Amino acid sequence: METMEYKNWVVNVKEEVERMSISNEEEIWKKHSIYRIPTWCADLNRKAYMPQVVSFGPYHYGETHLKPMEEHKRRALVHLLKRTNKPIKHYLAAMKEVLQQLMDSFEQLDEEWRDSEKFLLLMILDGCFMLEILRSADEISNNYASDDPIFGNHGKLYNMPLIRRDMLMIENQVPLLVLEKLIAVEKGGKNEEYIHELILKFCTSNAKATNMGLGLHVLDVVRKSMLHIPHPRPSSSTTPVPFPSLPSFPAHPSTGEIIQSAWELYEAGIRFKKSKTQSLKDIKFRHGILRLPVIVVDDTTGSTFLNLMAFERLHVGAGNEVTSYVCFMDNLIDSEKDVSLLHSKGIIQNAIGSDKAAAKLFNELSKDATLEPDGNLEDVQRKVNDYCKKQWNEWRANLIHTYFRSPWAALSLIAAVFLLVLTVLQTVYSILQYY
Repeated sequence: METMEYKNWVVNVKEEVERMSISNEEEIWKKHSIYRIPTWCADLNRKAYMPQVVSFGPYHYGETHLKPMEEHKRRALVHLLKRTNKPIKHYLAAMKEVLQQLMDSFEQLDEEWRDSEKFLLLMILDGCFMLEILRSADEISNNYASDDPIFGNHGKLYNMPLIRRDMLMIENQVPLLVLEKLIAVEKGGKNEEYIHELILKFCTSNAKATNMGLGLHVLDVVRKSMLHIPHPRPSSSTTPVPFPSLPSFPAHPSTGEIIQSAWELYEAGIRFKKSKTQSLKDIKFRHGILRLPVIVVDDTTGSTFLNLMAFERLHVGAGNEVTSYVCFMDNLIDSEKDVSLLHSKGIIQNAIGSDKAAAKLFNELSKDATLEPDGNLEDVQRKVNDYCKKQWNEWRANLIHTYFRSPWAALSLIAAVFLLVLTVLQTVYSILQYY
């Protein structure tokens, strides 16, 4: 006998089938830009996705260890209103115009945040705080005390690095549309380039914004800046990426070939040099030289890359460039020996201590990640493997590493060749004398 629950379930499914539209589903997915980390992904390194001192947006709001920063958010709002001399109602009115768009940016928004007023106040509070934080790296404000715990010198030294780390977490984002609306009330007009410059100045010490339209959020802007290749390329020396600041002999994803580590490639005669730009996409192999961008490895590198990779995994259409870069570096780095080699070439600047720790970092980053099939880096890897297989290159590499590994070996070879030449000359001279 059919129960009422059974009948209701059947009716609801029928209604959903009638309402279902592929185009509607696509529109919903396109609106999302801020995501919750899946449990299986967070379990690999839960700390990398958890903010330490401040929450941005609804996902981590109210967590006990983040509550102390709420007082400073309120202060930042008051300071901004005092400095701009604009009433709060103007900011609220501007934010209401895009309220639904802002709510749609968050995937899996809890029911409590469906309350438009509560969500609106959160966006105003977090947006103003984020804007004040970003400006602290580039603009001098005269309405904060010199000993302010956040915006004073002491706060910039001890609190800003933690806030910067939290600001680069996928679950801890605010749509940049919030900042655009706030600045529009304050200054009037669109300020996309200004917003991007603030973000890059605070997060990467690089104020050059790319022409990409308004970014989705801070993490999106930083990611795009890390991948941007300027044209024309500068001739000056490479500036390191300020943060990102990987398993042994993995198989090539399409050909099954063994991808060798940096040291093994070096043993095979391949040389490593710095790329001409900071872009993670600027990896090239030509005439036995593999060029890689400079990267600083520090305490925030792991967290930043994991969140960038999570964004690429969760946001359809974002691309796979950062993930592919991490996988490529994992292929090159098996041990501290590989890190030491890349460090000696100026490619890795190790700020976390031992080369072993840096190698472990890269090895752990690439878990469950894959190199993009038919991508640029796969093509580079194929060229590297083809180069290593050529008999002439193998012979030349063996010659170099056998006889030119040390100055004494090189001198011995030169002496032997010199003696051989003298012997031949002496023999020829004797023959000529005989005739």
